[in-house]
Amino acid sequence: MSIEVKDLSYVYSPGTPYAATALDKVSITVEDGDFLAVIGKTGSGKSTFIQHLNALIKLQSGSIKVEDIDLTQKKPDLKRLRGTVGMVMQYPEYQLFDETVQKDVSYGPKNLGLSEEEIKGRVREAITLVGLSFDEVAERSPFELSGGQKRRVAIAGVIAMKPKILILDEPTAGLDPRGKKDILALIRKLKETSSPTVIIVSHDMDAVAENCNKVALFSEGHIAAVGSPREIFYDDELLARTEMDAPAVVKVAKEMAKRGVTLSERPVTKREFLDAVRRWRNE
Repeated sequence: MSIEVKDLSYVYSPGTPYAATALDKVSITVEDGDFLAVIGKTGSGKSTFIQHLNALIKLQSGSIKVEDIDLTQKKPDLKRLRGTVGMVMQYPEYQLFDETVQKDVSYGPKNLGLSEEEIKGRVREAITLVGLSFDEVAERSPFELSGGQKRRVAIAGVIAMKPKILILDEPTAGLDPRGKKDILALIRKLKETSSPTVIIVSHDMDAVAENCNKVALFSEGHIAAVGSPREIFYDDELLARTEMDAPAVVKVAKEMAKRGVTLSERPVTKREFLDAVRRWRNE
């Protein structure tokens, strides 16, 4: 398994009048190769949860094991952890800071203590992987690039560390439809080529349904349910209780069922929906 979390709890400002419980006994296993979506209303604990996975937030209660790195240990190997778990925060383009794209992308690999030759190779590979031309952008200021290019550079800076696990917090936030499509295609490509286990936090249920094999639904600091997109999005009671929306495909399929058109399967992706409609028409 990639990640095992047991009874994870976290309180902001503990012991003060402002104490607030963000996570309460959260347990979940993320298997190698999973594409996990972490969903839930704002304030449900999603970002607090993912920031524990590479120790951006220090463990208070419970246990986390990432590969063979045990975060309950007094001094876990944080350098190895952050080489294993790549974290792309929301609006990562705002975290660019260096004078050239090449220098910005090389920051992470340098912190791993790699040789200059290895760093150069990783930087070139990462910039190319995110769909940019190394020769065209390497010596340019990242601040001269378009918004979409900046986000790709920020992601390149993470994948240059060659993380086995890639975590992205709202990766499509603030992008237009074309930008969203491009970033999701990039994430799928990275999963296939460099980071086999991917975790995304998202409010875009259509993107979750189209891309993820597993969903963890957070509600008020708890995990209300873990399952496939089909299991989560066709559970009307669960969605009502957690005040969550369903993807467009699921909404249409449910409305069709109300009108007497029951599809043979419960589609969650556009392709599944079209296939189900074709089968229904041929019955």
